[in-house]
Amino acid sequence: MKTVIAGGSGLIGRALAENSARDGHQVIILSRHPENVIDLPKEVVTVAWDGRTVGDWATHLEDADAIVNLAGASLSGEGFLPSRWTMPRKQQIRDSRINAGLALVNALKSISRKPRLLLQSSAIGIYGPQDDTELSEDSLAADDFLASICLDWEESTKAVEELGLRRIVIRTGLPLTTKGGAFPLLMLPFKLFLGNTFGDGRQYYSWIHFHDYIAALRFLLKSPGASGVYNLTAPNPVSNRQFAQTLGRVMRRPSFFPLPAFALKLALGEVSTVVLDGQRVLPQRLLADGFSFAFPELQLALEDLLKK
Repeated sequence: MKTVIAGGSGLIGRALAENSARDGHQVIILSRHPENVIDLPKEVVTVAWDGRTVGDWATHLEDADAIVNLAGASLSGEGFLPSRWTMPRKQQIRDSRINAGLALVNALKSISRKPRLLLQSSAIGIYGPQDDTELSEDSLAADDFLASICLDWEESTKAVEELGLRRIVIRTGLPLTTKGGAFPLLMLPFKLFLGNTFGDGRQYYSWIHFHDYIAALRFLLKSPGASGVYNLTAPNPVSNRQFAQTLGRVMRRPSFFPLPAFALKLALGEVSTVVLDGQRVLPQRLLADGFSFAFPELQLALEDLLKK
């Protein structure tokens, strides 16, 4: 199987590339900074692209079995602590997603032997803050900033369906891994014996162990009947308070220092919505298609992640 991963130099793309290469598959990574993509198996080839225009990279789409579009600037920025969502930053977040999707569509129009499948990344932020309402793939989108970003991101590659490609949209929850993403930041206060909840702690975190996340991607790529929207979350989301209590228990640290909502809003601005607001999202279609989670419960997942 030949897979092209756009935006494949990030945490998810590298893990998917390594996992696929170990099974003997050919992987092409499209990256804006290919010189920074190192320490990958020899079966993984990195190709430069600008994420905006069609170039020589388009030839690598010929004879591919699938394209995975993960391209987009990080919502939290490149540093350890989240960056504020200034107007230029919001525009960068939006443009990086839309431009990459449109570039892929235009590239696919220019080649004769097209892939069968495009897997398009998105996020559960599309549902907006929903208290404890259970949300499935059929739930409606919200109308806030994150939801509009997700809608535009999904829409950016919709035209490939008119070219005959099957398209899957993955709405990602909170992937848990010690190698990057949000989890190391969530762990930090507990390491300092200052484990905390955010705001009132009632907001839901729809998490997923990183092992299950990559396994779900591989499952969808290999499923000939899969199309449409899939939520990539574990089947048992928890409240922020439950998350903190479980993490504290596994790390043997206290978890009773609440961070007031006003303090987070003062420190982070609008980006504080990522930790103060939540969604109770269920992976109904993954389960219906027969995907089996190795880590369906949070305590089991955290014990595995922190056992070393």
